[in-house]
Amino acid sequence: MLNFTWPWALALLPLPYLVFRLLPPGPRQGAIYLPIDLPMQASAAVGTRLPWLALLAWLSLILAAGRPVWLGEPVTLPASGRDIVLAVDLSGSMEEKDISFRGRPVQRLAVVQAVAGDFIERRIGDRIGLVLFGDNAYLQSPLSLDRSTTRTLLEEAEVGLAGQKTAIGDALGLAVKHLLSAGSNEERVVILLTDGENNAGRISPAKATELAAQSRVRVHTIGFAGEQELRLGPFVQRRPAAIDTRSLKQIAETTGGRFFAAENVAGLEQIYALLDQIEPVEVDQLSFRPRQELFFWPLSIALLLGLLHAWAPTLRSWIR
Repeated sequence: MLNFTWPWALALLPLPYLVFRLLPPGPRQGAIYLPIDLPMQASAAVGTRLPWLALLAWLSLILAAGRPVWLGEPVTLPASGRDIVLAVDLSGSMEEKDISFRGRPVQRLAVVQAVAGDFIERRIGDRIGLVLFGDNAYLQSPLSLDRSTTRTLLEEAEVGLAGQKTAIGDALGLAVKHLLSAGSNEERVVILLTDGENNAGRISPAKATELAAQSRVRVHTIGFAGEQELRLGPFVQRRPAAIDTRSLKQIAETTGGRFFAAENVAGLEQIYALLDQIEPVEVDQLSFRPRQELFFWPLSIALLLGLLHAWAPTLRSWIR
């Protein structure tokens, strides 16, 4: 649809006529008196066209001044009501190959990267951030709608990148702090995944939980690890990994979130699928209309007509 950004400029269209009617005649007579010399004494063929050149040039200039634009069909954009930060454990124990994935044992972190990466891709419209933690916690990716980059940064993470220990309190505190500083969104969520217990950092999990509860940030916690093997001579005993489930449950319950535990790929996939249901993507339909500027077309026409008018004496001499 054609539209004008400054439609009031079209009110200047009758200005030459008003000047001709209201001002006293100038030294040259013609259909319209303008500061530009109109060679009205050309041959009949040229003389009948030159006034129209001036009128067309004026019309083109006014159309260009009105900033014509072509508005395309409305395009809908998704906008979510949630900000989500994934806090992922990179401590040394995440290197354990006690999870079977695609028929072979792999590191715990590799499974998390695959499953959590798929979760990120499904969160269309949500702003996703990424916190990685070990001895310390780091904001690897700020909240963003760029899911592809966030997933890439998660896949590039390596065990021990942030240290060998587990600073759960620091990770949760950093995630909450970033959610609060990134905007006023009321739907703020942290999904914290670890395979151990807090044994590093400056902030205790209890203190970070208190901050999250006061800030109305929901925290879902995930304990993820396979069974560990303990060899006693020829005997092999399997026992659960040392995950502080009590602390993780406390964090989730205090902040209005949920605690989950998984020992294999299927269990972890079910957890993230359930999180999709607990924290559904709430999309408000926003739309915009593509704008294509058209002012350069009438402006170009006015320029060409002006050049043609400037060459009018030469054309007149040629005709004579």
